[in-house]
Amino acid sequence: MFRLLSKESNIFSIPVYIGFLLFIVILFNILNFNTYEAIIAGITFVGIALGYFCFNAIQLNYQTHLPLFLYTFFIFGLYNGNLDIGIAVALLTNSFILLLLTSTNEDIRKKSYVLVGSIVALNFVFLPTTWPMIFFVLIHLIVTSERVGLNIFRFLLGMMLIAISYFSVMFFLHFNEWNTAYIPFGKMKIVTDYTALFPLIPIVLMLIYSVYDHFVHYNSKSPVSRYKYTFLLVFSLAQLISIILYMDKNYEYLLLLAFPSAIILSRMMRFLPKYWMKETCLWLTIFCLIAFKAGNHFNLF
Repeated sequence: MFRLLSKESNIFSIPVYIGFLLFIVILFNILNFNTYEAIIAGITFVGIALGYFCFNAIQLNYQTHLPLFLYTFFIFGLYNGNLDIGIAVALLTNSFILLLLTSTNEDIRKKSYVLVGSIVALNFVFLPTTWPMIFFVLIHLIVTSERVGLNIFRFLLGMMLIAISYFSVMFFLHFNEWNTAYIPFGKMKIVTDYTALFPLIPIVLMLIYSVYDHFVHYNSKSPVSRYKYTFLLVFSLAQLISIILYMDKNYEYLLLLAFPSAIILSRMMRFLPKYWMKETCLWLTIFCLIAFKAGNHFNLF
């Protein structure tokens, strides 16, 4: 299967994966279909579907099917069909942020910082636990921008526009009490029971090895590859902070790591020295995700 998925993909491959994604979303929501659930499912579908286009934007997939396939299987394994609207919006906003910040057009990136600030603030409104994304974008601006102060001002301006609009609407609706969930560390739900996550241990170990191997061979990587991989790792760290501090037993939070995990694992498999290692890692990932899905669906853990 690894050889099949290592073949070159093209733009016509993405609609096939999106079609399968649509089937998954419909299948998991058909039994509890109502207007509210349909809206959440629609937001989730659009956010995850945009993730497929992020692969071409970040250009770390070497134009193969492998990361697309792994991303699809991560969604299948981690999506339970009953997402909170905050997670659904976070998936959508994360895709937009990745598309904007990884654009090859320097002019587009400069002009998008106000929009990125607005998107991050909107994400925070729907899911306050995603506050680490603010620091991810700030770090990205400081490292990559020539005019750091101006671009940070643009980013903060975008956030302020959403904040003013939000507070105006809440004041008009007479919601005058402050929710402690909007204070970082206000309502932490740190993971204490890891039993249900046991099937994912092999995947976690492969991710750790992949990051270790990247830094071992860091000097042999091209400057572009090093920059993009570092960008992906910082993005993953921002998602990981939210997961560790707030996930508890809301395992749908793990969907926030589906995109970077697919790229990191696909790169690890691609550079393994033996073909049997690549094939073993691929099937191990598939079986782990199926086991996690079955364990949560049938309450086996």
